[in-house]
Amino acid sequence: MASLNSDGHRNPEVLVQDSNPSVKTVTLNRPRHLNALSGEMLSQLLQLFLAYEHDAKVKLVILKGNGKAFSAGGDIAEVARLLDSGNWRLGLKATAEVCELLYLIATYSKPQVSIVNGMVMGRGAAIYVSSRFRIATENSIFSMPETALGGVPENSYFLSRLPRFLEEYLALTGAQLDGPEMFACGIATHFVPAAKLVLLEQELLASTGALTSSCDDLVSYVSSIISKYSIQPALKERGSAWHNMDVIEKCFPKSTVEEVASALEKEATDDIDDGHVNGGNNPWLTSTIESLKKASPISLKIALRSIREGRSQGLGECLVREYRIACRIARGEISTDFREGLSALLVDRDRIKKWEPCKLELVSDKMVDRYFSKLENDDEELKELELPARSNSPAFAKL
Repeated sequence: MASLNSDGHRNPEVLVQDSNPSVKTVTLNRPRHLNALSGEMLSQLLQLFLAYEHDAKVKLVILKGNGKAFSAGGDIAEVARLLDSGNWRLGLKATAEVCELLYLIATYSKPQVSIVNGMVMGRGAAIYVSSRFRIATENSIFSMPETALGGVPENSYFLSRLPRFLEEYLALTGAQLDGPEMFACGIATHFVPAAKLVLLEQELLASTGALTSSCDDLVSYVSSIISKYSIQPALKERGSAWHNMDVIEKCFPKSTVEEVASALEKEATDDIDDGHVNGGNNPWLTSTIESLKKASPISLKIALRSIREGRSQGLGECLVREYRIACRIARGEISTDFREGLSALLVDRDRIKKWEPCKLELVSDKMVDRYFSKLENDDEELKELELPARSNSPAFAKL
């Protein structure tokens, strides 16, 4: 396996296997950091995906991670250094490239497979769900924990299209889903036992290169190969989100975060009234309530509105909105919760985060509105995200 960037220079953070010119296997290679995505890695990925799309010899792109994770998300240590040094604009360059990468992968003109055989979180999860083919295994763990850090989940276009208000649940609580749950709710398109991944990759490499068909035929062919190795996984008997969908569907459609929290508290009270003290019969419910209590109040309100707006917007509109939100978070003029969350994670994991505002009722609609307004309203030097025209609709919409 070679470690090359598009200029041929060595870059150990992204590995490219190109022994077969028709199939490119790109591996995120920071296993000691759970493949946290640095700004350099994001630039590299964007360059590679663009180059492969324009290379007529390339018919399939595979993306995976080295070690125990696909990717744990963005490189928060790098982000913290940029914010601490006042270089938040440089950090926004990486955010813009993430938006461009998500847009490119979601509308990719060639088959693209992402394999998660371990942890996938935050920004890594946003990239994963943009892929046409999304493989999970029994080792997979999915979460978008941004609200616990004072941030907001990316890729609201995809999240807002998950079934049964699961999107609100995942975005607000940062809850983890395992591989079978990922497959059940559509986050993963296929579930492949980890022991079969090597055989699957070998067949994809050996078979795809010989085809001379159109892109649609290639998509069908790749899908048929993956399906040969896929199984219907068994869900946990209890304690999972999938077994609590009745509570999710009852509580998370509420209009505000306050109403969501109140509905969950009522469910817990009803559980106690039924004789299950402290909601002991449903630890999932207790964990869900605690996750909301620990998250940044302003992040919760921004995330809920972002998800709700995403349902009626196209992919490009969602990414433009998310870039606006990221700019306001990076500047820290409305709230410094993101910096507080980074500090708590990097410096003192045991301390209680000091969110400001500290309660949901102190977060006004006017404060939230500012995160969604056009950038030039705040700073003439900040420009709206501009995305190139793409002929393909997002792959998710076709599945």
